[in-house]
Amino acid sequence: MGFISDALAKLTGTGSTTGPQAGGNPLLQHVLELINNPATGGLQGLVDKFHANGLGSIVSSWVGTGQNQAISPQQITQALGSHVEQIAQKTGAPASAVASQLAALLPNVIDKLTPQGSIPTGGALAQGLAMLKSTLGASAAPAAGSTSTTPPTGR
Repeated sequence: MGFISDALAKLTGTGSTTGPQAGGNPLLQHVLELINNPATGGLQGLVDKFHANGLGSIVSSWVGTGQNQAISPQQITQALGSHVEQIAQKTGAPASAVASQLAALLPNVIDKLTPQGSIPTGGALAQGLAMLKSTLGASAAPAAGSTSTTPPTGR
């Protein structure tokens, strides 16, 4: 489970795989729910949303093994649409603030969940999400749409 533990430590910023605060980032819980949401098709579906909205090269950099390209809050809103507003309603934060935070967090989350440069298949992704969610103190369901893979692009 090495890469999953490493990803968890990097995402939470704690250097540890335990603790209910997940590095003090409450938005991480909502990001994990989005990745694990059957309505988005899981991680693969989320990546596909970025491709469908003209942001494929950016999201491919997060999945790939090279450096992550930056994304703007406006591009996050373009790709995720109503999901940004839903997270804003749940957190009580303005949608613009949520989009800004997602622009900083989402590239790292996707990068850490795809350490081999491709979207992991069902078991590995479900296990990684379950560990991340348990760190946040939430129960984890199997990852939706987690049986497909995406090869790295341009690398």
